[in-house]
Amino acid sequence: MNKKAYQILIYTLLALLLLIIVAGFAISSGSEDISFIMVFKVLFNPAKYNMLHDIIINIRLPRIILGLAVGGALSTAGLLLQGIFRNPLVEPFTLGISGGASLGISLFTVLNIKFLSGYLSMPIAGFFGALIIVLLVYKMGFKNRKLKLTNVLLVGVMISFISSSIVMLIMALSRTRDLHTIIFWIMGNLDEPNLDLIFFTLFISLIGLILSFLMSYRLNIFSLGEEEARSLGIDVERIKKYVFLLASFLTGICVSVSGVISFVGLIIPHIVRMLLGRDNRILIFTSYLIGGAFLIFSDTIARTIAAPIELPVGVITGIIGGVSFVYFLNKRKVTM
Repeated sequence: MNKKAYQILIYTLLALLLLIIVAGFAISSGSEDISFIMVFKVLFNPAKYNMLHDIIINIRLPRIILGLAVGGALSTAGLLLQGIFRNPLVEPFTLGISGGASLGISLFTVLNIKFLSGYLSMPIAGFFGALIIVLLVYKMGFKNRKLKLTNVLLVGVMISFISSSIVMLIMALSRTRDLHTIIFWIMGNLDEPNLDLIFFTLFISLIGLILSFLMSYRLNIFSLGEEEARSLGIDVERIKKYVFLLASFLTGICVSVSGVISFVGLIIPHIVRMLLGRDNRILIFTSYLIGGAFLIFSDTIARTIAAPIELPVGVITGIIGGVSFVYFLNKRKVTM
């Protein structure tokens, strides 16, 4: 095993260990505290501990799985976008994806659209809202058959502002019931009851992780600059298109399932890059695992700190992420 493969393995295992510790903390914390030893007893003897088994398997474990899927995907998307923009302040929601999803959900709620019944209604409405914004930003970012990253960023920010303004207008004109639904979704939560949707999100998240790792070497070269990358034989335009579409797709899926969960795609890649350097072959896996651990931890805090009231997880990620970002930004500079 060469040195680079050894580094990837070691850092990935350390991130995985952190994820396991956080997941253990999450599965044992709540209105019904369950010790680690009791967790194993319940899992190996579910008939004897029927109520605790239901709490672990049907309530806490699905949230942990969804937290891993969403946190990992948002962190990966943030890492990809920061890589091609070569800017540590870029995050998935900068491109207006969250604004588009929020607008889709808001319209679906107030218009009471019945294009699809059941648990998929809101996720599909959010995904279509995000998809329309992604295609719009992608189209407007093109100039002379090239994807201009500056144009993409500016258009994304402006569309995000426009979408947010329209959402606030809709909220101002909404009924109380619809207003509560929109606000609760916009703040983000991992309380998704449907296991099929949770495992679908995890599957898409893992596919995104694999595709991102396959592009990691090209992203390393791209970080040298577009001209340097072209001179080394990299198809720069294709890389920009693939990364933008992959990051947007991952973000759209996450937002449509869990709502707007801020700062995960910004702070996690930022911190991991400060700690481990700029090699994307190392950063991809570690960002995914640490992003999942961060969101699981934040969700645990959200549902326990003010129990029996459950706070929106987006509020907790925003507070923790914002404070952490300012702290690390003052401690050390990040170069792309």
